Amino acid sequence: MTGKWARVGLIALSVTLGLGSIAEAAGVLTIGRREDGTTFDPIATAQNVDFWVFSNVYDVLVRVDKTGTKLEPGLAESWEISEDGLTYTFHLRDAKFSDGSPITAEDAAFTLLRIRDSELSLWSDSYAVIDTAEATDPKTLVVKLKTPSAPFLSTMAMPAVSILSKAGVEAMGEEAYAEKPVASGAFTVEEWRRGDRVILKKNPEFWQADRVSLDGVEWISIPDDNSRMLSVQAGELDAAIFVPFSRVAELKKDANLKVMVEPSTREDHLLLNHEHEPMNDPKVREAIDLAIDKQAIVDTVTFGQAQVANSYIPAGALYHNDNNLLRPHDPEKAKALLAEAGVSDVSLDYVVNAGNEVDEQIAVLLQQQLGQAGITVNLQKMDPSMTWDMLVNGEYDLSVMYWTNDILDPDQKTTFVLGHDVNMNYMTRYENETVKQLVADARLEMDPAKRQAMYTEIQELSKADTHWIDLYYSPFINVTRANIENFNQNPLGRFFLEDTVKN
Repeated sequence: MTGKWARVGLIALSVTLGLGSIAEAAGVLTIGRREDGTTFDPIATAQNVDFWVFSNVYDVLVRVDKTGTKLEPGLAESWEISEDGLTYTFHLRDAKFSDGSPITAEDAAFTLLRIRDSELSLWSDSYAVIDTAEATDPKTLVVKLKTPSAPFLSTMAMPAVSILSKAGVEAMGEEAYAEKPVASGAFTVEEWRRGDRVILKKNPEFWQADRVSLDGVEWISIPDDNSRMLSVQAGELDAAIFVPFSRVAELKKDANLKVMVEPSTREDHLLLNHEHEPMNDPKVREAIDLAIDKQAIVDTVTFGQAQVANSYIPAGALYHNDNNLLRPHDPEKAKALLAEAGVSDVSLDYVVNAGNEVDEQIAVLLQQQLGQAGITVNLQKMDPSMTWDMLVNGEYDLSVMYWTNDILDPDQKTTFVLGHDVNMNYMTRYENETVKQLVADARLEMDPAKRQAMYTEIQELSKADTHWIDLYYSPFINVTRANIENFNQNPLGRFFLEDTVKN
């Protein structure tokens, strides 16, 4: 997702006061998270806060396994790819939507063409390669591509292309469906209390319903990290995600809790608004990079649990460039570059998510580090309900963001961050036509060795431009009460709540 942040207009105290009776409900798993969701329309969001819930409300044709390293059957029990790489034939299993209607190839075709064509779609570029998608019979979907596409099968596992009910969308309308959809996954949306919680109930029509032991799940928004941790410690929540690095050691000592530290594809980075002077000058952006001591951030903020990042592609992920440039901490060289650029008295506005402990700590450190290079940083602590729109509207100079991969292939993040203008290259407004063309070409290159060389070049060119500043890679850290089993998250962020047990 996705550093995908969402809107939330919520005071943590008001939430924690109302948790107790809900958490005690038999078979209902309560999970504390920072933000409320934004929509249940899969094509209209790029945020983890939405995708991580989608994954248990919807199902996809092709899934990513628990290890986050390979694809496996979902609603499509099998598929074939033609020798020329242009035709994909998916064979759907017998499955039903939550309203009892069959999930058909026509629903799958509708879903694919909608993400390609709809004005609401944030992901149209990733699916523009689709020429036709047709149901040749109720259980057979034939997708023909305009050109061979290396990442195509991986994109079939993305939450954004979760299978929708064609009849449901047409009958309810897109807006109503986005509030309370017809489910194809393990849980249905019972109620969505905006700014508070999403209440899910077990979907008895789910094709793997026998696998699901929970009666329901409640995702409860508690923006303040400490309030969220206290709620788990007090037994008011069954689980909480986004455990602050500073609390890990303490929580691990509590016999009533389980702390899960799991591999992830998360990368934290500093967004730079290229439209604002003087950051439209690459020398100034490079100076900012040189002024930042990434290792100090890792040591201080993550308590050594993260590693310094050298690329937008996370370490261990496909085509990560181990030898990509990592600029040293050199405030004197930063000052020299600013002088070369002819700028002085640089003052930048840094948008910070209030209540996010890590964000606030990073902001203070960066303010100090950039100050040593002669750059004044004005911290603007904002309610998280406001920050996303500020970034989209370009009302910022600097802001920390994070991203976790949603598919195994690097094409998705690369396209979103470097390869097109639909979302302003993830709010940076970065423009480089050479990079943009390489991104498009890499999507079509079927030779893995040639493709790796292209991604190596993309990483090198974007780093040379300082499109943003890579900070660190970190694990997913979640906590549950001791009576919760199988609360697992794979490296792409998916929670396998269909397997979670509340004893």
